Amino acid sequence: GGSWGQDEVVPSDPDEDRRMIREAVQVAERADVILLAIGDNEQTSREAYAANHMGDRTTLDLFGRQDELVDAMAATGKPIVALLFSGRPASITNLVEKAGAILELWYLGQETGRAVADVLFGDVTPGGKLPISIPRSVGHVPAYYNYKPSARRGYLFDTVEPLFPFGFGLSYTSFEYSDLRIEPLVSNGPGTVTVSCRIRNTGPRPGHEVVQLYLKDILASVARPVMELKGFERIYLPPGRDTVVTFRLGREALEMLDASMNRVVEPGSFRVMVGASSKDIRLRGEFTVR
Repeated sequence: GGSWGQDEVVPSDPDEDRRMIREAVQVAERADVILLAIGDNEQTSREAYAANHMGDRTTLDLFGRQDELVDAMAATGKPIVALLFSGRPASITNLVEKAGAILELWYLGQETGRAVADVLFGDVTPGGKLPISIPRSVGHVPAYYNYKPSARRGYLFDTVEPLFPFGFGLSYTSFEYSDLRIEPLVSNGPGTVTVSCRIRNTGPRPGHEVVQLYLKDILASVARPVMELKGFERIYLPPGRDTVVTFRLGREALEMLDASMNRVVEPGSFRVMVGASSKDIRLRGEFTVR
């Protein structure tokens, strides 16, 4: 693609942008719903690989006059569905406030139109989950879910929480988690621990769910994260149907690096958390390694 290697990135003309925003408002006034394509492209979200090819920006804010466009669209009072293009998280607090829904598209490529239409018209139920945390601003970076307990003490006048947490994603249907089973509850040494649960599609539509399993080593010789993803499974369920999802946790899932940088499994208890995202934990349990 031509624009990947384009060294000079020339910002658009503010006056021309504002003329186009006024034009967009006139079009939007006649519409029932606004589909607002917004975000980054491969010129505004990229890496520096040469002295004449500068890299990423110092801010996560939407480039140019895009926030002005968001405000102008919101002022029409029409419902907004945002189509968000990104090569990295953008700071989109204003967009989140004003849009009824956001479709995170990353860089979908030539199938963008078809994929978006399938989701918008309900031919497909969205089932994707975020593989990253989306911070509220550049000042919230680094934003990640598996932080140590002593981190994240707080900011003045703002929350430490991400705008959207790791593993988050909405759907046109709903899923119920139940019947958590952990076997064995106590093991002599790090054998395989089996964790299973039942997932039921309780909504009106067929859909995918990404079931996520997190662990927390409750007490260890070095500080351990508050939670760590140790398994996930994407399942498809018609309405009213259920299935059992099973995770097998071997030695690797329980290991950690000790103070001497050796991989060890320390005796003790592990907290099990199963849910729809790192912030939407539905089932909790515990097992012990002796």
